Amino acid sequence: MAPFAQQPAARPQVLIAGAGPVGLTAAHELARRGLRVRLVDAAPGPARTSRAVATHPRTLETYDQMGVVDAMLARGRRNQAFTMYAEGRRLVRLQADYASMPTAYPFTLVIGQTETEAVLRAAVSRLGVDIEWGVRLTGLAQHEDGVRVTLEGADGGEQSVETAWLIGCDGGHSTVRRLLGLELLGAGSETWMLADAPVTMDLPPDTIYWAHTGGQALMMVPYAREGHWRLLDTVPDRAVGQTHGTGRTDGTEERLGAKLSKGLGRPVRVGASEWTSVFTFQQRMVERMREGRVFVAGDAAHVHSPASGQGMNTGIQEAYNLAWKLALVEQGHAAPELLDSYSQERVPIGAALLDSTRTATVLVQLRNLFAGTVLPLVFSVVRRVTPLRRALTRKVLGGMSGLRIGYGTSPLSIHDAPTAAGPAPGERARAAALDGTDPASRAAFAAELRDVRCTLLLAAGGGGPGDVPAGVATAAAARYAEWLSVRTLGDRPDAAGGPAPFTDPGGALRGALGLRPGGWMLVRPDGYVAARGPVLTRAALRRALTPWGPAVPLADAVCEEPVPARSSGARA
Repeated sequence: MAPFAQQPAARPQVLIAGAGPVGLTAAHELARRGLRVRLVDAAPGPARTSRAVATHPRTLETYDQMGVVDAMLARGRRNQAFTMYAEGRRLVRLQADYASMPTAYPFTLVIGQTETEAVLRAAVSRLGVDIEWGVRLTGLAQHEDGVRVTLEGADGGEQSVETAWLIGCDGGHSTVRRLLGLELLGAGSETWMLADAPVTMDLPPDTIYWAHTGGQALMMVPYAREGHWRLLDTVPDRAVGQTHGTGRTDGTEERLGAKLSKGLGRPVRVGASEWTSVFTFQQRMVERMREGRVFVAGDAAHVHSPASGQGMNTGIQEAYNLAWKLALVEQGHAAPELLDSYSQERVPIGAALLDSTRTATVLVQLRNLFAGTVLPLVFSVVRRVTPLRRALTRKVLGGMSGLRIGYGTSPLSIHDAPTAAGPAPGERARAAALDGTDPASRAAFAAELRDVRCTLLLAAGGGGPGDVPAGVATAAAARYAEWLSVRTLGDRPDAAGGPAPFTDPGGALRGALGLRPGGWMLVRPDGYVAARGPVLTRAALRRALTPWGPAVPLADAVCEEPVPARSSGARA
């Protein structure tokens, strides 16, 4: 084999540093849209241990769009409860309640990060992307048309690579972030311990457990593998470092077992750990996530507590958000300014994440010595008052699930008309309550969201002079077919006049989406609503697409605007 420096390499359109969940998601979505991707990672091979184990509903929706959700579900355990104990007394069991946050995945999937990465590696491999292990990014220099990157192989050889775009998904100690001069801002640090181990006790593995000993708190998360748990100790006795395999002799398992026994009020035996890690985390993030043709995502952009299991989920959402925009720009379907919305949308979410994880950290560790006395009193009220318990559950789920994250203030979200029903611009299209819709229509809608393109939904009917809605939709389908899927929802397969119809018997789906005849909704490739309106006109569609800067505007000669009615001056 030739030395690394002499290896031939076609010019990639995007080079990604880091083959963890975030880098793999970015690579998958870019390759799925037809871009040439090169994916490198400084590690010698895939990780053997799992930091992240919680995959929340919004990420499962994203996996559905990517086509990998079934493989993920097959490897994980679905969790829908959180149970709290203090000094042997059960305080409360909070059962998941997603009634106010409709989703096809009303649970958290407990799946090791190693399993998550295995599914994603297989998916990117099917798209022709090979991961180059042992390849370290050591330098970068931007110019007007691209980025020149220096890579170092395991043999010490170097390559100078030209790429149009670079994405740094290379973790908390990101080289890309350092080379860009982006500073992680924030303060505070805590030292916790993670352990993966078999546990023997008489409590069922149908919930996450939080156990307070009187002076500190621990957490237990059940894996799909029977009898195996992720343990989190917020006050480790001493730095035991990191280990792989069994045969520990430092008493870590015995101490964990004793703490859990005291907190849960029953005998708990912790077997030999497969992996433990004592680590110190900080709460910090960058002020911007783009510098010219270079981007950062995931831990390269923000580091924080694992208390609510948000890190990997947030990074995957960032990768998806960036990938569809980068593909549109690189393929000439949108203006480069579209990429500014990546930082504009994701930095505020990162800031909110730091606030929420800071709060979650305090609640999870809860070192207050009076907790054993106060907590039973507080949660006796929570147990008795159903509305209070429900409100608390929804508050916790809303913060963790990702289902309430939106882009209402994004420059891509156009609020030209009030939204009386259905998801508003900036909200998830799946926020619509779809349970009462026809199963075939619901499946067609889910399939549409898996399309790599944007989606324009038109409710059949509602024509005016020249049948404006259907005419505009037909023209848009013809002009923008490469990046826009146009679908017409109607009672019958032959929905009058509109392109690519799918049936919606009785209009239940249209009702859930808030679409009346002639009404329309533009959905971004990441499943968020960009714009909507009561009647599809050329001007309305142009206004919705203006922030994207599409390369080819809808022809003025096609589908003229409705003629004003003489009696009232209103548009038809």
